[in-house]
Amino acid sequence: MSARVLIAGGGVASIEAALALRDLAGDQAAVEIVSPRTDFAYRPFAVGDPYGAAEIPQYDLEDLAEGCGATFRLASIASVDADAQRATTHDNQEVPFDYLVVACGARLLWPLPGVTTFWGLMDEAGIESVIRQMKEGSAKRVGFALPSTNGWGLPVYELALLAEAEMRKGGVEGIELTIVTPEEAPLQVFGKAAGSKLSGLLSDRGIAVRTGAHVSKFEHGRLSISPGDELELDAVVCLPRMEGRRINGVEHDEDGFIGVDASCRVLGTTHVFAAGDVTTFPIKQGGIAAQQADVIAEAIAADLGVDIEPKPFEPVLRGVLWTGEERRYLYGHLTGGHGETSSMTTEPPWEPQEGKIMSRYLSPFLSEIDDQVSG
Repeated sequence: MSARVLIAGGGVASIEAALALRDLAGDQAAVEIVSPRTDFAYRPFAVGDPYGAAEIPQYDLEDLAEGCGATFRLASIASVDADAQRATTHDNQEVPFDYLVVACGARLLWPLPGVTTFWGLMDEAGIESVIRQMKEGSAKRVGFALPSTNGWGLPVYELALLAEAEMRKGGVEGIELTIVTPEEAPLQVFGKAAGSKLSGLLSDRGIAVRTGAHVSKFEHGRLSISPGDELELDAVVCLPRMEGRRINGVEHDEDGFIGVDASCRVLGTTHVFAAGDVTTFPIKQGGIAAQQADVIAEAIAADLGVDIEPKPFEPVLRGVLWTGEERRYLYGHLTGGHGETSSMTTEPPWEPQEGKIMSRYLSPFLSEIDDQVSG
């Protein structure tokens, strides 16, 4: 009899885990994906949407589940009894499992008063309004703010770089762009070498950067930051804050994020795992979520008797930076001194993949689907 693997959530970690389990465990794992949404949106392309540089691909989640060899249930997990190995949905359906993968993601929260929030979704009318004001000349001083280092900061740099390129190509002059971040250096998580090159790129584009700055509010044309003096700006674009999606019965910290061990097993449990933005790992990025999903799939497959030596979670960070001109590829190994392996190049220092999420299974899976549609 196949082991019942229940995956809560319909994002990157969910699809990656289902594909990895199909590859590693085959018929030994019966996978079911449970999600309150019927669509899967490729959100990393959202930064290009307000500039007309990209569209956000949408996929039917039930079709994706079928392609993964999994079944799909339109529901949301409300609670989990880890000892009884049973989940309960919000409409009181009881779903038994042998293994549970919590991949329900994070909630996006309004960051601070007065700013325009970049949600990374289809509705980005606020961002488009700021771009229009820049082109019309009513917003000449624009800030791009990162509210916290717990998340994924790359989009704020892309939004600023794309804005600069858009204004330059349109012949709009006199625009002053400033990035405000609590990081000690731009994208410091990648390491010193990549951060230094990014700083040089921003300087070449005339984009100012205020590092070590925590934003608190934006009103009357002034952005309050600490430490430091207020910045006089006409508009501020800010990334949202994040908190984990809570499921009763699954331990989490005060912000809703779930602690896991090196196998991405939820602390204090045996058959419950977690991957992606819902975990306490501070970097909320699709590539990281996919790596966690692969670790989980290997652990479950090994537990089912598959001849495989499961590897611990040792994150490697890869990012594709859209600049409005050529793309830049950032790399950093997050264990064993990632600063020494850090780089930013114009050619990817890894095997090229389509899209912005570097993953073992998801990227080629979606690429094949896209080829079938276009063909």
